[in-house]
Amino acid sequence: MTTTLPASSAPSGEDSNDTRAVAPAHAIARWLGSSGSWVLLLDIALIVFFSIVSPGHVFWSWANLESMLLSGTVTLLLALGIAMLLGAGAIDISVGANLVLASVAAALTIRTLAPYGVVFAIIMGALAALVAGALFGLLNGVIIGLFDVNSLIATLGTTGIGLAAALLLTGGSDIGGMPPELQAGFGLATIADVIPLPFLVAVVATIVLWVVLKKTRYGSRTLAIGSLRLAASRSGVRVEWHLLSLAVLTGVLAGLSGFISLSHYGATTITGHPNDALAAITAVVIGGTRLEGGRVSLIGAVWGTALAVILQGGLVIIGVQSFWQLGTVGFVLIVAVCLDRIQARRRPIL
Repeated sequence: MTTTLPASSAPSGEDSNDTRAVAPAHAIARWLGSSGSWVLLLDIALIVFFSIVSPGHVFWSWANLESMLLSGTVTLLLALGIAMLLGAGAIDISVGANLVLASVAAALTIRTLAPYGVVFAIIMGALAALVAGALFGLLNGVIIGLFDVNSLIATLGTTGIGLAAALLLTGGSDIGGMPPELQAGFGLATIADVIPLPFLVAVVATIVLWVVLKKTRYGSRTLAIGSLRLAASRSGVRVEWHLLSLAVLTGVLAGLSGFISLSHYGATTITGHPNDALAAITAVVIGGTRLEGGRVSLIGAVWGTALAVILQGGLVIIGVQSFWQLGTVGFVLIVAVCLDRIQARRRPIL
């Protein structure tokens, strides 16, 4: 017995073509609907603009690309930690102070151990930076997670503590005289004479955290806490300890940033990071991570970091004064937050 489909239900070639045409269009619409996609398009537009207006088109050069990648490494690492914390509804504005203190710890360690071997001293210096960053993050985590203090207030307080500790350890002066191997072997080392080695470290960190966020229970719990903290707690998530672990993770990334900064400049830069937290938070929010938690876009944070670096580098090349650069970053942050608020009001309440 043969079953015959009704004429109206039989697929036609024209209908199949329509279906195949709608699918890519729908995918493009979804891609354009994300904040990170628009930031990427803005990045491309700014690259074209600065390449045209820069003297001798110097913006579009391998040397400038290498410089921007190196400049964006520290901001990206800090942004990754902040994005993870924001996913759980918390924030850390002390990452700049953590970076400075970690670089001081690394510099003191390298200077002390240099007589016993340069390579050994550099390795121990890197370890000291990571440990210092983790301990700083642990302090934040205890205050935020265990004592349930507002994360903004908590990290505002630890910012002052971290900077004061760095100044006390150094006597208010930067520590220089680092072994040249530190810069040559890592801080200024490149792959294929273009890609800075520290930038590859940031890329690996981005990939690892993306996998953790998307593919593991830890990432799911992070977003659950940010979406509805009480519900996450009632479902068995130990919210306080999870927030503490996120704060330590952010601290470790800040410590790594401190070592990278030290290896780049060959000295500590105690007063050179006053706006690092602002740049990192701007990159994260612009990229589509919600301030209230529950949604994280690490790829968006990458494009947001690129936007900050492109703006800063392009404005410097065309001769714009530094205070305009800071004002531009602040303006972009306000616009990003306003757009995020508008999108939040349009989302249906479930």
